[in-house]
Amino acid sequence: MSILLVLAGLTFWLRYATQLPEARHDGKHRHDPDYIITDSTLHKLDQTGRLKYTLQASDIRHYPDDDSTDLIKPNLVYLYVKKPTLSMSAERGHASKDGEQVDLYDNVRILRAASAKDEAMTAFTSQLTILPDDERAFTKSPVLITKGKSWLKGVGMQVNNRTQTYVLESQAFAVLESKYANKKNP
Repeated sequence: MSILLVLAGLTFWLRYATQLPEARHDGKHRHDPDYIITDSTLHKLDQTGRLKYTLQASDIRHYPDDDSTDLIKPNLVYLYVKKPTLSMSAERGHASKDGEQVDLYDNVRILRAASAKDEAMTAFTSQLTILPDDERAFTKSPVLITKGKSWLKGVGMQVNNRTQTYVLESQAFAVLESKYANKKNP
């Protein structure tokens, strides 16, 4: 009789140990957006309440399965009182779930506006990772930077917007216009 009880217990255990979980039909594991926002602008304020940057997009799609966000035509604009405005735009982007990292893809453009003493500067690349709150960005892709008639190209770039520095990591080549070349002799 005890052999039958052990055999019945093992059969019961084996049934539950090998049973597959029931498929869920609530959509939780699908990668479908739970909301879509068109023509939107996000405003980020600093600790003093001053506008730090804006993030515009023609289309924002949030996905609940991984809490990620896809952006169509994103444009991140840093606004300053004493420094030129800096904008970073692309055809598409992806924001991490905490919003601390934004990846831009396809026709990425960085534009630092002209100032009273400096011409506008534009950089082009295919991919850029931005850490918006740290005001830093980087890429491992080829980069072309233009400023007036001068240009610089290389592979990989580190951007620090607080110090307004752009460092190319490798294969850098430049043609720089002399600021004295256009001056006429009296």
